[in-house]
Amino acid sequence: MASKNDEYSPQVNAQPTLADLLTIEQSASIFYSYARELELSRMFADVMMNATLLVPTNKAVMALARKPHQSPETSDEGIEITQEEFDNLSKSNVERWVSAHIIPVSPISLLSNKPHPTLLSGKSITFVPISKHDGKGEEWSRVKFEDDVRIVGMKQAANGVFYLIDGTVTTDSD
Repeated sequence: MASKNDEYSPQVNAQPTLADLLTIEQSASIFYSYARELELSRMFADVMMNATLLVPTNKAVMALARKPHQSPETSDEGIEITQEEFDNLSKSNVERWVSAHIIPVSPISLLSNKPHPTLLSGKSITFVPISKHDGKGEEWSRVKFEDDVRIVGMKQAANGVFYLIDGTVTTDSD
């Protein structure tokens, strides 16, 4: 017979969520810091949602010439905007960048050679086999995308998977 206290017990997942894993993954702290600023990051803790995240390592983010909150390089000399406009633009840039790293489906086949749409409208990721690979090892270790971005690690969660990547996803929708 269940006690009255059982109905107030916290729900415990057998497996951590994407949010749990990102919280403890030190090499992904910059990406997660950006993502937590956005409403869409709630999906990382939602066990009813399944997603595939392409999470750039801190090293990959630091190597970017323009950081995720910055606008693409434009000639905006002499153009003044208010702090509120700047903040809104920065948030929009971050949302665009983070969205490009989220495939709202999990699991996906990395070797299918078909495009996987991301949350960024018009942006898809197609994984291609790494040439000269012997076919051994995990599926994720045998592919690349966006010319030469490689997956360097993988974590499975209750609501999806995240792949640590050694680069970032471009946000142009070509």
